[in-house]
Amino acid sequence: MRLQCLVTALCLSVGVMAGKYSRQVNEPTQSDGDGQTAEFRIAKLNQMQLTAVRQAELHSDLKIQEKDELQWKKMKVEGLDENGEKEAQLRRNFNVILAKYGMDGKRDMRPMETNSLKDHEAKDGDVFDDPKLDKLWNKAKSSGKFSDEELQSLKREFQHHKDKIHEYNILMDTVSRTEEIHKNVISPMEGDTKEHLLQQKHTELKEKMRDLNHGFERLRKISHEGFSQDSVFREPRVIELWEAAKRANLSKDELESLKEELHHFETKVEKHSHYQEQLELSHQKLRHVESLGDKEHIRRSQEKYNTLSEKTREMGYKMKKHMQDLSNKISRQGLQHNEL
Repeated sequence: MRLQCLVTALCLSVGVMAGKYSRQVNEPTQSDGDGQTAEFRIAKLNQMQLTAVRQAELHSDLKIQEKDELQWKKMKVEGLDENGEKEAQLRRNFNVILAKYGMDGKRDMRPMETNSLKDHEAKDGDVFDDPKLDKLWNKAKSSGKFSDEELQSLKREFQHHKDKIHEYNILMDTVSRTEEIHKNVISPMEGDTKEHLLQQKHTELKEKMRDLNHGFERLRKISHEGFSQDSVFREPRVIELWEAAKRANLSKDELESLKEELHHFETKVEKHSHYQEQLELSHQKLRHVESLGDKEHIRRSQEKYNTLSEKTREMGYKMKKHMQDLSNKISRQGLQHNEL
């Protein structure tokens, strides 16, 4: 499968980003036709200007994508996925990753889907590029209902919601382009199968939009009322899973079991966030040290950066995979209860 080969190549290329400031990769080793040194094997990655944290995030996303595709190959060998449903999902996921990190060759002109106020103008206090979010955030920030620590937690929730909106818009764009490609090549024999796949794509979009609406309603409520004393979790991704679990019609025992698992997951998320902060600081320090030209100092700083980068990538992969597993678990259990 060509898709898997590209994912593998991208993973390997992103992997060497951790050492992009080393003497070896900065010295001429391989040149293109113009005599320029090629740092990575994929030209798109050479042109990308991602932060250290975004590089680690990309690596984690690609690693999960690759693992999902290996599982798909096993399904294919066993005669499963006859209608190509899983393969289509994998391709959509991969296209979303490419668009998310600006690797799809398109300038990102996707607007934020927000029911924006037409007379909104950017202000100094606007930090989320979204009228509704900025208005809500500024109101919460000036309300006096939050401590500094609570404001930081709330800001993370706002940022997470902004990212979810962006990902939804990318997915919607990806689905639209897929439909456009296939709508004129459907044979009579394939009509029912294609129609079924299109319905599933739109169902996926509706579910994500419903999650966005729930998420915004939560932000609106917290912004007006403040955090309740019995708030169970602090991290946005964990809160999102917990809210989904409460909507999934699980039994009391199942919710208690899941709550315990989510507490462990939250610790993992917080640890990963700490490493991301340290990685970004290490990256900034390395660039500063390089400007001074002290080779020994550069070597020590680079070693620390490489170690942090590898650790952050590995933790990011495990964290995202755990989140994926929890999300699937909640969806399956909710579906089982609804079928009873």
